[in-house]
Amino acid sequence: MSASNMNMNNRVTFYEEKNFQGRSYECSSDCADMSSYLSRCHSCRVERGCFMVYDRSNYMGNQFFMKRGEYSDYMSMMGMSDCIKSVRMIPMHRGQYRMRIYEKDNFGGQMHEMMDDCDNVMDRYRMSNCMSCNVMDGNWLMYEQPQYRGRCMYMRPGEYKNFTSQGMSQGMSQGMSMRRINDSYY
Repeated sequence: MSASNMNMNNRVTFYEEKNFQGRSYECSSDCADMSSYLSRCHSCRVERGCFMVYDRSNYMGNQFFMKRGEYSDYMSMMGMSDCIKSVRMIPMHRGQYRMRIYEKDNFGGQMHEMMDDCDNVMDRYRMSNCMSCNVMDGNWLMYEQPQYRGRCMYMRPGEYKNFTSQGMSQGMSQGMSMRRINDSYY
């Protein structure tokens, strides 16, 4: 089965109430504005695949990663308001993972190429900051603190000249740990 066929099977169901109660909305692809489907969201069930949910429409604002599983009170667990405004399906990636991280905005300063998870940029690369990156292969989660803590941002292949312009509501200015979204999440 090709990766594109596997992505068609992705499915998440959002519920207005805790414990999978109330109105629901099933989603298997990107949705830039969910506000017309649900007035709030307190639980969800990811049956297949991985998704990023956002607290603003058009994939903006704070982001939360969701992998296969049941989240009976997901919104309270994550400290998120009851407003999921958009959702993005994360396609499965098979193959190598490669990302170049840079110490400064606009690909300036020290550069290091990564092919695996990094729980602490400062310890591994002796970089005080990671302010921009170029994702060449694979899908990644970038966290603002070491040890995969704090807010995170979904990074798909592309150039990211600075992180504050990536739609975070309060601007995530740096990435201090990175994790690959590999097939173990699916």
